[in-house]
Amino acid sequence: MLEGSCHCGGVHVRVTHAPPDVAECNCSVCRRLGELWSYYKPAEVEVVGDTDTYVWGDRCLALHRCKTCGCVTHWSPLIEIDRMGVNMRNFEPAIIKDLPVRKVDNA
Repeated sequence: MLEGSCHCGGVHVRVTHAPPDVAECNCSVCRRLGELWSYYKPAEVEVVGDTDTYVWGDRCLALHRCKTCGCVTHWSPLIEIDRMGVNMRNFEPAIIKDLPVRKVDNA
C-alpha cells in the first residue's frame, strides 16, 4: 500500500500498488495544474479527507481537490467506467522518479 497526501495533509490517498507509468495530460485543465496521473480501479484507491470537486466540459469526470490547500488529489468518473485517476504528484517523488511518462493528447 502506498500513501500520498495533499500539501496540508487534510486529504490522504492510498493505492494498493505502484503504477507502471504516469500520464501527463495536455487538456485545458491538466496543462495548467501539472498533475501526473496514474489510473486505478476505484476499489484499489482509498481517499480520506474532505474534498471539493470541479466538473467541466463533457461532464464525464470530477476533479477533487483539498478544501484547505487546494491540491488536486484525484478524479472520479461521472459516467459508467471502472477507472479513476490519482495525482501521483502528491506521493513521495521516489515512487515515481523512474517511471515512464506517457504523454496524453487531450488538447
